[in-house]
Amino acid sequence: MKELVRLLATLGPVGYFPVAPATAASAVTALVGYFLPVPPWPVALLLIAAGAWLAIGACGAAEQQLGHDAKPIVADEVVGQTVALLFVEHNAFAFLGSFILFRVFDVWKPLGANQAQRLPGGLGVVMDDVIAGLTACGVLHLGLWGAHAAGWIR
Repeated sequence: MKELVRLLATLGPVGYFPVAPATAASAVTALVGYFLPVPPWPVALLLIAAGAWLAIGACGAAEQQLGHDAKPIVADEVVGQTVALLFVEHNAFAFLGSFILFRVFDVWKPLGANQAQRLPGGLGVVMDDVIAGLTACGVLHLGLWGAHAAGWIR
């Protein structure tokens, strides 16, 4: 069971990527998401909630094996990047923008993400990424709206 939890929390080999495993996990998530069919938004929200619940449990248990928010634990990036992709147009430009913004906000930790990271166990591991994902999603949509309104993109 410990191996399964570690496998979930690290996304198998992704968490052991030699350079920036969190970035690798976000990139894998965005890439896989790009090729999956877009579910209706209620289904998407339900899947994200279920994924967050699973990630909180897996990340919390993996912390006991690997240490507090250890680098190989990347299931939280999957949840955060997925949140950042909510309602994003299905094109490479929008997905790349979502990925970049999520990585920036995950490192920067604005709007209470730094404080959320201090929550106990897996909740703290995942919640800062949820906040970074929500921030990235909001900034991306605001930027795309502004670019459409200015006539820069159609």
